[in-house]
Amino acid sequence: MATNPVPSAPLEAPRTPAKTNRIGLQVLDYRGGKTTLCAGCGHNAISERIIDAFYEMGVQPERVMKLSGIGCSSKSPAYFMSRSHSFNSVHGRMPSVATGALLGNHTMKALAVSGDGDSASIGIGQFVHLMRRNVPMIYIIEDNGVYGLTKGQFSATADIGSKLKTGVINDLPPIDTCTLAIQLGATFVGRSFSGDKKQLLAMLKAAIAHNGTVLLDVISPCVTFNDHEGSTKSYKYMQEHDEAIDEVGFVPFFQEIDVEYDPGTTINVQMHDGSHMRLRKLHEDFDPTDRVASIAAQLHAHANNEVLTGVFYINTQQPSFTEMLNLVDEPLGTLPDDRVRPGRAVLEEMMQRLM
Repeated sequence: MATNPVPSAPLEAPRTPAKTNRIGLQVLDYRGGKTTLCAGCGHNAISERIIDAFYEMGVQPERVMKLSGIGCSSKSPAYFMSRSHSFNSVHGRMPSVATGALLGNHTMKALAVSGDGDSASIGIGQFVHLMRRNVPMIYIIEDNGVYGLTKGQFSATADIGSKLKTGVINDLPPIDTCTLAIQLGATFVGRSFSGDKKQLLAMLKAAIAHNGTVLLDVISPCVTFNDHEGSTKSYKYMQEHDEAIDEVGFVPFFQEIDVEYDPGTTINVQMHDGSHMRLRKLHEDFDPTDRVASIAAQLHAHANNEVLTGVFYINTQQPSFTEMLNLVDEPLGTLPDDRVRPGRAVLEEMMQRLM
């Protein structure tokens, strides 16, 4: 008597191993929560580039501290690297919180996300002192020219002549945070556009390799309040007026550096960790290591209604704030009392010297 053969179970297709970076993590390990910002907001594009940059550079998420203030931009850290430490401070006070956190543990990588209102208005005083100290951190301004959380009023970075959706025209001159940062002492300054994935990603990876204050002003259009005809922070305006000052290439220290350099047209900058940033000059007379020329280039662009993007200034020789303080190797926050609190005999000796 014939029997029916038992059908064999279908073979499962072999699974392709998930791609990992140099420390064995997947890109999912760098993601955060689901965004609650408006659909199409430029801030979301910046968050995606931050995820890509830290993943590709192989930074351990637990070694990153994320800091922010108040505003749409300051909600962004919730949308990337959920495994990192995070502190959302009060309006305009993030720079002092960031400085204190880094002094407590200077072995961490600090990433600060702020907005044009948070940095250039209520927080301008703290912004100024952070820049002049060259605190080793990445400071990103998500710049849309308006206060998105309070219905779209002009911020301090809004250009003269720009128009709100209500028809109101701005008649006050803007604060250029990049020019200000260079003048005050930041050692890596640049501007990008949230819609330029290639440029922004290269600049973020170079920023991770830099030891000092990195100021990245990223034009990030507000689709709700500032993406209309007459706005100078809209997608259309940036696409029509974006003037790249250089093309940014980046080779991490853990990859073989075999890039050819064209004499006279390309600047190769070695970063603190051994990485190389390659800048191909699109403006032949521009030198990103010349502080005065960098400021002059931006002033000239303003006069011509251009929005310069790219790396404006870089200085890899200036010591950072934590280096100037000669801190011990261990994080201050982990030191025992007997190393941070002088004994009675030491205090008495100090008092005797003051008498």
